Amino acid sequence: MLQPRIPSICRQCRALLSSTTRTYATATAQATYKPSTSTSTPTATSADALSTASARPSDRRAGAFQLKTYKPRTPGVRHLKRPINDHLWKGSPHRALTFAKVGHAKGGRNNTGRVTVRHRGGGHRRRVRTVDFMRMEAGKHTVERIEYDPNRSAHLALLERAKGGTKSYIIAAEGLRAGDVVESFRAGIPMNLLESMGGVVDPGMLAAKTAFRGNCLPMHMIPLGTQVFNVGSTKGKGAVFCRSAGTYATVIAKEEVGSKVMDVTVRLQSGEVRKVAADACATIGVASNPHHQFRQLGKAGRSRWLNIRPTVRGLAMNAADHPHGGGRGKSKGNVNPVSIWGTPAKGGFKTRKKRNPNQYVVKERERNQGKRRTRKN
Repeated sequence: MLQPRIPSICRQCRALLSSTTRTYATATAQATYKPSTSTSTPTATSADALSTASARPSDRRAGAFQLKTYKPRTPGVRHLKRPINDHLWKGSPHRALTFAKVGHAKGGRNNTGRVTVRHRGGGHRRRVRTVDFMRMEAGKHTVERIEYDPNRSAHLALLERAKGGTKSYIIAAEGLRAGDVVESFRAGIPMNLLESMGGVVDPGMLAAKTAFRGNCLPMHMIPLGTQVFNVGSTKGKGAVFCRSAGTYATVIAKEEVGSKVMDVTVRLQSGEVRKVAADACATIGVASNPHHQFRQLGKAGRSRWLNIRPTVRGLAMNAADHPHGGGRGKSKGNVNPVSIWGTPAKGGFKTRKKRNPNQYVVKERERNQGKRRTRKN
């Protein structure tokens, strides 16, 4: 059957339609969390810090930001949403600081070839970036560019040392841009900074001159109430906490014996309060790419590109593959929920030893214990 011909559109109507149609990629507003990258003033008192410690982290649904959406030319981009990161470097990484990711690790296997992490395999070729979590080199470092890293959720900053020109990668702080200058004070206070304070270490003046975004300081030099990331646990080692995108810890207390700080208490985003060494490292600010958790991949193939294989429910497996498998219809055999290895999966099954608690944990994080967590206002 012949279709009727559609009359041609005049120039004025065509111009009107072109002005109202969306382009291929647009930005849409989302009412979600907007992190605060500002650090506390060095004159914060202990009472203010304790009141800040008692308060819960801010609601992530407050504030607003934009996500990049795409015109649905294909089904795979209809639900695709990405954070807007126009400041990222669009070229290749610094080759000397990378090595190819090959071997059994890409498939979730250990050195003997056994699968230790399920749902891993395939994915695009990657090069592992060598990230400096120690930050032991003193002196000023200039941020050359901010880069995307396929091996982690946060972004990386390529630094160039002022003396010598050596390059290194660090986890970028939110708001850090190319051309900024960062410095590490793990090796000690520079002589020129000490002379500017009159030869005497004034904690308030020292914090005012060192506690800037992206700087790495020992924990005893960071003022109370400051948001930090890349937090270390012991002296002489690298960062182990708060390394993912948008994570941070808050310095809430310092234990002093006389004039010496013995250890520092921090509160993590999970609600856990723990102690770290006074000489452990920490970076001022919040880890970059805080909107990473709000992205939508849009299609299953994009997960396969990211080295993520499908996750199959135990109920859908055969009886030989899972304790919940087999049977006629949706039936798990009248057994309690367990993992593929038979470990109880729900109902508050505890694995922590009561007689050997972690001595560095002051307050454990809130746990569901098999029950649905109610939202607190």
